[in-house]
Amino acid sequence: MIRLKNEQQIAGIRTSCKLLSTMYTELLPLVKPGVETLEIDRWVRNWIKKAGGKPAFLGVGTKKNPYPAAICISINEEVIHGIPSKRKIAEGDLVSLDCGIDLDGFISDQAITVEAGKVSDAAHALNVTTRECLYKGIAAAKAGDRLLQIARAVQGHAVEHNYGVVQEFCGHGVGLALHEDPQVPNYPHGPNPRLSGGMVIAIEPMINLGTSDVEILEDGWTVVTTDGKLSSHWEHTIAIFSDHTEILTEYNPAASPKKL
Repeated sequence: MIRLKNEQQIAGIRTSCKLLSTMYTELLPLVKPGVETLEIDRWVRNWIKKAGGKPAFLGVGTKKNPYPAAICISINEEVIHGIPSKRKIAEGDLVSLDCGIDLDGFISDQAITVEAGKVSDAAHALNVTTRECLYKGIAAAKAGDRLLQIARAVQGHAVEHNYGVVQEFCGHGVGLALHEDPQVPNYPHGPNPRLSGGMVIAIEPMINLGTSDVEILEDGWTVVTTDGKLSSHWEHTIAIFSDHTEILTEYNPAASPKKL
């Protein structure tokens, strides 16, 4: 069931989203070659705690295998849900960061893919296109239109560049819980409800340099491309109103893929 949010709830979600965007502004300069991903997770935990929030990702999943970190850090062929470790970021890596904050029961969700040092032309082009897919999806999210118009916009732009669109994972409703209805796919399939004011959703293209096929590693979390080629992931939480759509995880110039 899709939960429509009232003005007060959207205000709470917006505050959580702005907090998350602020965190990213401070975090991104720290994501560079030589840094352990576990160090980034420690920094994120400390920052969120000081800000008065809770990591929305920490402990989600099953009791037998809960997610053990505050932020997902996925590198190169890792698509999503990478677990922070002692692995050091290397020059030329594509580093996808995905994080959420629970602020007084209001949930935010945002993902950014960072280019560590000087990346290859292919990596940069993929990253730029994936971010463009995100904004094309957002532009298609309007009250009165249908959900799958978002998917058509995302897939259409990716296919123009001969990239693979991940199908097994998708965006989702968000705000009062981390994952709510509806599912927001990046290719057209499944239910196609009409978008309406009060909907808060996370749009998150996951675009691969090669095949769209992915698999989950033995840790039960890390999703990788089956062909070992690069993947990029960008995400915003948005709110749909009767007359406009708002990006709640506001745009941050520092988060744009840099030009080589």
